Amino acid sequence: MSWAQSVTQCIQSGGMLASVEDLAESNFLVEHADLYTSKTSGFWIGIYRNVKGQLLWQDNSALDFVNWGEAEPLEEQSDYCVQLSAFSGYWNSIPCSSEKGFICKKPKNLHLIALHLFTDVQKEKARDQSTVWILLTLLLIILVGMGFMVYFLFKIKIQSETERAVRQRSMLLEYSSSVAIGDDQSDPVSSKGRSEHSTV
Repeated sequence: MSWAQSVTQCIQSGGMLASVEDLAESNFLVEHADLYTSKTSGFWIGIYRNVKGQLLWQDNSALDFVNWGEAEPLEEQSDYCVQLSAFSGYWNSIPCSSEKGFICKKPKNLHLIALHLFTDVQKEKARDQSTVWILLTLLLIILVGMGFMVYFLFKIKIQSETERAVRQRSMLLEYSSSVAIGDDQSDPVSSKGRSEHSTV
């Protein structure tokens, strides 16, 4: 996430990019940043350059403590922001558009300060997007399965109705042929005619 996006994210979570007031706080951040070296090489902190070129903390605290890397800070680079290296703990200037993790600092109460380490949010978004795709795929599979189920149930129903109609027709034909045979046997005139017909 860029420096500007990191600032916005921190503000939305109720804090600001971290200011580092002393060596103890710097060591604390380096110790925790080291846990995230597999995800990012550095973290944005709250130093920025104002329009006069002065370096200031975003939270307006005094810039009494610094932990610059070699040949830092770069002079007159207004489009450069400051990251804390996850490997060394030193600060260095890099383009503000670089994708880094960030460290938010927000007051938990009057005496405690909570430090939040945020790694690259885009990786989290990618993970969220893959979860959405998995869910959509599962939903599609379920819908296709339900479609097949409805199709086969409809087919079975139609087939059952057709078989029932065929059975009824065959029963009707059997009944009508047995009625016709029974009528022929009970009719003396037709029986006599058959006898006469056979004697001729």
